[in-house]
Amino acid sequence: MSQVNEHHAPSTPGKLKPEKSPYIHHRLRIHSSLSKLTLWSSFFLAFILFLFILSPPSPSASPRRALGDSWGGSSWEKRVAKSARRSSPSSLAVLVTGASGFVGTHVSLALKRRGDGVLGLDNFNRYYDPSLKRARQRLLDRAGVFVVDGDLNDAPLLRKLFDVVPFTHVMHLAAQAGVRYAMQNPGSYVHSNIAGFVNLLEACKSANPQPSVVWASSSSVYGLNSKVPFSEKDRTDQPASLYAATKKAGEEIAHSYNHIYGLSITGLRFFTVFGPWGRPDMAYFFFTKDILKGKQITIFESPDGGTVARDFTYIDDIVKGCLGALDTSKKSTGSGGKKKGPAQLRVYNLGNTSPVPVSELVTILEKLLKVKAKRKVLPMPTNGDVKFTHANISLAHRDLGYRPTTDLETGLRKFVKWYLEFYSKKSSW
Repeated sequence: MSQVNEHHAPSTPGKLKPEKSPYIHHRLRIHSSLSKLTLWSSFFLAFILFLFILSPPSPSASPRRALGDSWGGSSWEKRVAKSARRSSPSSLAVLVTGASGFVGTHVSLALKRRGDGVLGLDNFNRYYDPSLKRARQRLLDRAGVFVVDGDLNDAPLLRKLFDVVPFTHVMHLAAQAGVRYAMQNPGSYVHSNIAGFVNLLEACKSANPQPSVVWASSSSVYGLNSKVPFSEKDRTDQPASLYAATKKAGEEIAHSYNHIYGLSITGLRFFTVFGPWGRPDMAYFFFTKDILKGKQITIFESPDGGTVARDFTYIDDIVKGCLGALDTSKKSTGSGGKKKGPAQLRVYNLGNTSPVPVSELVTILEKLLKVKAKRKVLPMPTNGDVKFTHANISLAHRDLGYRPTTDLETGLRKFVKWYLEFYSKKSSW
């Protein structure tokens, strides 16, 4: 809020003495009243600001963090360094953002198993059940992966992490996920997927040495594209949702940081990832929950009555693609924020190449759960979802050695086994 005080003077000086002018006396009274009003307004605004500072953060927001509050100090730095320690000079030192998320957990465990140094970063927001994220964090902790509780938009924290560890690579998986939620909370997508990504790339380009960056884009960037299967050279300028638009913006931001600062950047367009430790907002997950509870589930059909299908990709296949991208990443060419030569810039589809109708997904779940689903078929709403996804993975196969091997039923069998075990244990917590 800004306040402007204007003092108007006559265009030509009058001959009357000021003290004899009723106009001037009237102006002085108004000016005095305005001064008092300004003073009281200032007190009121200061009071409101004081209340705002004292008020607790929104339940969905991530708390602000300061050095010495939840991070920093010698013991904290030792935990960070130990987690990121490599088993050999040829191993990687990887910062995994969104490490307590679905894909982040699996990627972190796979990296740690093969001897790479891994440090996680996650803000544990409340988009879905934080207790699931905390359970993943405990799983990572047992494997020797420390997950720092912090936000991508906390620039001092990121600088501190890069000061403590000379990361060779960054696996950027943190994002505000979900197509439909973007209609309820659009700001969270801009905050995380755009501002957070820029903040991370700022830290990367200023680091010395600069790390190579691999990050999660999305198949949603293909939007309203009707050509199938989707190929990396297809148009991606027709996003069907704000989520898709932020991921497309991320790809353009990556291009600019590669071009200006010499960061080596690889984008991975994930296609409907599923499996154990998955996200509760995904259809296969909440279908399982509702079928077991005897609740009705909604299956959408396209406006023309056609089948809605997805290129469901099992988590283990996605992990192999992520590791392949890390292993084939070339070094960044910048130093201290200055580019010294052209740097690698790539984007790949990671899918299963076998779209399956959502109705068939439900049929498989019925078989595995031994429970009949209560189905309700409705036309697809205009909430950003698309009719189908189908990946052309020939480029990833050629460059990354990417070969998906798990079909939908096999993957769902593993998911259901995990789901029943995890939630039976959780009920006894």
